[in-house]
Amino acid sequence: MAQQGVTVLNAALLALSVALLSACSAGGTTGPSEGDVASAPNASAPGSAPAMTAPTAPMHNVLVFGDSLSAAYNLAAEQGWVALLDARMQAEAPGFRMVNASISGETSAGGAARIDAALAQHRPAVVVLALGANDGLRGLPLEETRANLVAMTRAAKASGAHVLVVGIRLPPNYGPDYTDAFFAMFGDIARTEGTAHLPFLLEPIALEDSAFQPDRLHPTAEVQPRLAEHVWETLAPLLQSSSGQSAASSVSR
Repeated sequence: MAQQGVTVLNAALLALSVALLSACSAGGTTGPSEGDVASAPNASAPGSAPAMTAPTAPMHNVLVFGDSLSAAYNLAAEQGWVALLDARMQAEAPGFRMVNASISGETSAGGAARIDAALAQHRPAVVVLALGANDGLRGLPLEETRANLVAMTRAAKASGAHVLVVGIRLPPNYGPDYTDAFFAMFGDIARTEGTAHLPFLLEPIALEDSAFQPDRLHPTAEVQPRLAEHVWETLAPLLQSSSGQSAASSVSR
């Protein structure tokens, strides 16, 4: 049964690679790119006195830096796993909000080129680094991908953010040497840089054909809650660490 599962996974990943290469060449995204997923508060009615509210602590941003798998590709923004986690945070981690800076077709080089501006703009407490899939499916040299991911990780750490490195698997047609090294790369970076690590973003749904849109690559709206839960298991402890760090920083001042 284990061998059968591996065979099914390989077949699924092989089909996904063809679809992703087509999506990358087309470019663009119908999901969110940069911006805050959280809704702005309702404005007061014209002519009314401003509401009296108690002072609140500043919000801490969780910056998601990924590709189409994180950008709610071909879905409404609120259906994607990033937006679903933002809604969950309102109840379980009210001091945090998600900021989705994911772009469909993005490579690690593209991410490395814009990471500094994103960090300066959003000042995140946590960075979810979910890039690299497009590098692998294009067969780019692992040394280049690793260097870009390390550069982004170090930039995020230098800004004071906690980092979650999210990995991905490649289909078997790239050969075992490349695919095994590619998958191991994310874990190696996380260990070397001392960050959190989620080995495979699509792990809960990878073997299910019905979990993907007709392009056989991008997850459907129906399975986004499962991806959100999968990410949350690793992300939640980072929020606790970030919250404690922020409190300690405030006391020290």
